[in-house]
Formats: sequence, structure tokens, C-alpha cells
Amino acid sequence: MKYGPDVSLIAGLMGDPGRSYMVMALMSGLSLSAAELAREAGVTPATATGHLKKLQMSGLLASTKQGRHRYFRVAHPDVADAVEALVAVATRVGHVRTRSGPEDEAMRRARSCYDHLAGRLAVDLFTRWVAHRVLRWRGPLVHLTKKGRHLLTERGIDVDALELRKRPLCRTCIDWSERQHHLGGALGVAILSYAVQRGWAIRRAHTRRISFGALGERRFVAWYSPRHLA
Repeated sequence: MKYGPDVSLIAGLMGDPGRSYMVMALMSGLSLSAAELAREAGVTPATATGHLKKLQMSGLLASTKQGRHRYFRVAHPDVADAVEALVAVATRVGHVRTRSGPEDEAMRRARSCYDHLAGRLAVDLFTRWVAHRVLRWRGPLVHLTKKGRHLLTERGIDVDALELRKRPLCRTCIDWSERQHHLGGALGVAILSYAVQRGWAIRRAHTRRISFGALGERRFVAWYSPRHLA
């Protein structure tokens, strides 16, 4: 008899195309209704209800009822981490359903990885911060340095408040389009929120794409660039 976590149960749930489309739709970080998720998956409302029940009972999704509708969301950040890892593997081995287009290129530039920034901008930020000792690797984990704490506090990120949360301050994801690390964890969430609050970026409804205007992107890049981290 085998002991320990049974990953086959989770893999089986995610292996159904309809269910995987639903979970992928929720990687935007938004809560969506059953009807919206049915459209995303291309299934009937009745089929969607069955899928969503299984996903919620398994702990992959959570829901909140508002009026006549129930809205679903990813239950925990580790679910989003697992989905992003699966997307990275599928991309690497060539299991891609559609050809690249303008929307695909925009997603590669900047998108949400559930609740933090992913894409080229996010990878560039992470690479620069490691190179300039804002972040430092300790074995397989990345940590914020003293220098990083001071600099980010100066730039409007309340690091002390982030450390009070249950979520780790720093985590890394392998970016599916760039195949390099980007920053997640509480700090990654705070950075995306900061960019949106400052008006540099816009989170588009029902899509993972993060839109940066030309000026907004310049200001965001200046905010995290090494010459401003001296």
C-alpha cells in the first residue's frame, strides 16, 4: 500500500478539458459566475455545474454567493502555482492549442499569474533585483535582503505589514512564456497592486492580460530599475 498525498486525484480533476479551462479562466485572479465559466469552457450550464461541484469539493476552487449568482475563485495561491507550473510544462513540450497572435504577444509581455505579475516585465524585474542584491537566493528559496527591505519601503511597499500575513513574503514561479523565474508571494502581490493603484497598469476583466500604457510602463520600469536602486 502506498502512503502520502494522492496526486492522481488532483491530476484527474485537472485532466478534463472543461475543468482545466475553468481553472485557467480563474487565473486572472477574478471571481467568475458559473455561467461565465461555462462559456469559457464551452460546455452547457448543467455540465459546468457538475464540474464546479467537483472542483470545489476537491478544494481547488472556493465560491461566494451574491444575490442569485454564485461566484467561483481559486481556493488558494498554491492551486495557482500548480496551474502555472503545468502551463510551463505544456508550453515546453509543445502542447499548445492555438497559434501565436497579438493577444498572445500581449500576454507574454505582462499578465497576471493569479494575483501577481508575470511575463517579460516580471522576469526583468526579478532578474534585476537578484543582480543588484534586492533579492538573494538561499538554496532553492529567494529572500528579501536588508537593502531590498529599505529600498522597497522607500518606494511605498509596506514590507512589515506583508510579513504579518500567512503567505510567504517571497516565492518564485517559473514563467511559462519566458521559462525563467518571476516573483510571487505577498511581495509579488503587493507589486502588482502598487502598479495598478498608481495607474501604471490596468487589469482587464475576464483576461489575464495586464495592460501598461507607454508612460505607465516607463514609470514602472524606472521604479524597479537598478539605476534607481543605487
